[in-house]
Amino acid sequence: MRPIRLPEPPTQTMGVPEIFAAGAYSVIRRAVVIGNGYPGSENQCVGLVRALGLSDKHVLYRVTRPRGGINEWLHWLPVSVHKKLEYVIRQIFGYSRLLSAARGEKPVCHPLENGGNVGLSSVLEADVRQIVTMARETYEKDGPLLVVASGRDTISIASSIKRLASDNVFVVQIQHPRVHLNRFDLVITPRHDYYPLTPEGQEKIPQFLRRWITPCEPPDGHVVLTTGALHQIDSAALRSAASAWHEEFAPLPKPLVVVNVGGPTGCCRYGSDLAKQLTAHLLNVLVSCGSIRISFSMRTPEKVSKIIIKELGNNPKVHIWDGEEPNPHLGHLAWADAFVVTADSISLISEACSTGYSQGNLTPVLITI
Repeated sequence: MRPIRLPEPPTQTMGVPEIFAAGAYSVIRRAVVIGNGYPGSENQCVGLVRALGLSDKHVLYRVTRPRGGINEWLHWLPVSVHKKLEYVIRQIFGYSRLLSAARGEKPVCHPLENGGNVGLSSVLEADVRQIVTMARETYEKDGPLLVVASGRDTISIASSIKRLASDNVFVVQIQHPRVHLNRFDLVITPRHDYYPLTPEGQEKIPQFLRRWITPCEPPDGHVVLTTGALHQIDSAALRSAASAWHEEFAPLPKPLVVVNVGGPTGCCRYGSDLAKQLTAHLLNVLVSCGSIRISFSMRTPEKVSKIIIKELGNNPKVHIWDGEEPNPHLGHLAWADAFVVTADSISLISEACSTGYSQGNLTPVLITI
């Protein structure tokens, strides 16, 4: 894939680091990706890095939150506050266990932070000082460090790196951070993030709430607007996936319909009603399609997946992914003739839309529900 160059940075008066003052196409030779553990966010970062030709020259760091038990109710807190509060809670529970043991009572088990770090052993915890030190110490040899972050929990980390090493880094925040944009060199966000500023959006927002809805101002020189979400799916990725999954998908009766079920969000609420509606539609489609492959996400409510599995799980034309590796998602994108995607995930919809464009003559059908 031919690498693309960073867009023309804003003018020097907007506070651009001196490393970009020499010209529009300063060379970026390495990158740091700061993720939050959610594929929808991290894939956008990796997709940008891949498009820049840095797929084998980046390091993934991750901002992790304590999980399990009471922590599931504390995700609204800033990460740093959440971790400190979780530490205090652990100390209290630890003291309580000592008292219980002294009294001969059976101890109660509490979930480990981040599930005992399952699957995270090869991913570094995002540390501002470590990344800043690396950027400064390697700048003379390797040039500026590209920092790409996405997700609410990464905002404070990315903005701190920009503040402490502005002469050595170029910081890109993906998705609107809902804070002052001058904390970053570039913000890449989908157009729908600015929907509250459109005439249609203004009509739906009561006057007394408008000052509290972000973003409050139109995009400036820091912002690049996209249609949909960034992702990793391009023609090269689809060709590779088609080859890797040929043995499993080539023999399937066609047309192949892929169904991606996400989970409810604040803007897209659903439950059993959607599951029943979806299964009814798929039962009608089964007559004319060759095969159906269904995948659930980590956010899919159990009540939704149970209804779909109950109604379709025993049908010979239907295969439901059980969540075990390997994940067939790339194979689905490469081989599907049509997609059905729940409307909660802009990332899944964007990936499905890109397959028709990437494969030229083939234009799969996309239906959102």
